[in-house]
Amino acid sequence: MKLYDAPWAPSPRRVRIFLSEKGVEVPREAVDLRSGEHLADAYLRINPRGAVPALKFDDGEVLCESAAICRYFEALHPEPPLFGRTPIEIGRIESWTRRIEGDGYAAVVYVLRNTASAFRDHAIPNAGLSVAQIPELAARGAIMWDGFVEALDARLADRPWIAGEAYSFADITALVTVDFARAAKLAVPEHLGNLRRWHGDASARPSASA
Repeated sequence: MKLYDAPWAPSPRRVRIFLSEKGVEVPREAVDLRSGEHLADAYLRINPRGAVPALKFDDGEVLCESAAICRYFEALHPEPPLFGRTPIEIGRIESWTRRIEGDGYAAVVYVLRNTASAFRDHAIPNAGLSVAQIPELAARGAIMWDGFVEALDARLADRPWIAGEAYSFADITALVTVDFARAAKLAVPEHLGNLRRWHGDASARPSASA
């Protein structure tokens, strides 16, 4: 198998952190997003959406979503359990992961894609379409971000990690989201001490630099 990766993009980083926590090594090939390699024919034959990461198997099948790739490796390597062990742990991690994606990561994407010069007239692979920037979506994303970090800070008031006592896929997703937010000039305010403490602890794990 081969993992198609990109050094600075958030979704590939989520997979790299996960694999590092598992102690799993996978052959990787870097895709240069800045040069547009992900939109070239060679990569579009692997993933027609032009997105990374993508995990290609020896039989030609491809998994193209970071969470799905991580689920695959969790099934192969269940220890340590990053998606939970008991039914309530599994449900709690899934619930918070979806909330982080839907409230936090989506907020960053709204702001970044509607303010950054690199996304002006952003092209959709294989669709022959471009998407204009919408200032109102950027404003909405900023409001969403403020609510997201406040809620996450409250969640972390009485627990070390988002889903409880153990580091999990929810923490990986949140770490990638908070770090990615810097590209959109979104930050964690100084007064959110619980979230800032958590971010320091998550960033100090060796996997954070994967």
